[in-house]
Amino acid sequence: MRNGAIMGTKVGIGFDAHRFVEGRPLILGGVEIDHPQGLAGHSDADVLSHAIADSLLGAAGLEDIGYYFPDTDPTCANISSLEIISKAVKLVMETGCNIGNIDGVIIAEEPLLAPYRNRMRESLAGALGVPPAAVSLRATTSEGMGFPGRKEGIAAMAVSLLECEIVGESQ
Repeated sequence: MRNGAIMGTKVGIGFDAHRFVEGRPLILGGVEIDHPQGLAGHSDADVLSHAIADSLLGAAGLEDIGYYFPDTDPTCANISSLEIISKAVKLVMETGCNIGNIDGVIIAEEPLLAPYRNRMRESLAGALGVPPAAVSLRATTSEGMGFPGRKEGIAAMAVSLLECEIVGESQ
């Protein structure tokens, strides 16, 4: 720790949503999910990973994933969202922060995600560089309301807790 620095926590929230499309695999949390449709997007369209990356970047006070991985950049085309998370973690660590834990929620009427939960946690933990116990995941429906309820796509939300070295003058 630098002179005058204190350790503190920072929290960030991320959200993402993508519509279903034909001809793409459904990737959530870095895991291919058995479903007849995938999600539209410039990358692999992994809404959970995108929400996690945004929550990490937000907690660290950085720009959003669209800034670092714009859909106008051809090198981001079909990129694995686990790579996006890994790069976001690197940016976060450069600010003097470490990941405490991640909490994610997937909002979808289908498919049933419980059989994939542990694989998603392990996949995300690997990209985040944390133990699987630091990654909490759940899935819920929107009870038939909105675009997830009409089975038009999937949304995800995530919260990240960072432990950070906070440098500044005391009051």
